[in-house]
Amino acid sequence: MGLDDIVDKAKDLAGDAADKAKDVAGDVAEKAKDVAGDVAEKAKDVAGEVKDRADHLIHGDDDKPEAAPASGRSLI
Repeated sequence: MGLDDIVDKAKDLAGDAADKAKDVAGDVAEKAKDVAGDVAEKAKDVAGEVKDRADHLIHGDDDKPEAAPASGRSLI
């Protein structure tokens, strides 16, 4: 194997490494995008829950039906 063969082999390996790095970077970017979407969705859900709890504290619970008045009788 001559020097030219070694240089060609090194170029091939460098190209293969660059292609693999590009593929891995694409996979990492895609996964990061998925995770960011999941985090944003969870943050939106939590913000909604916080808003609902704050509304409940400020205005009371208007969503629950009122309890029937007590009849004064014991069920026992």
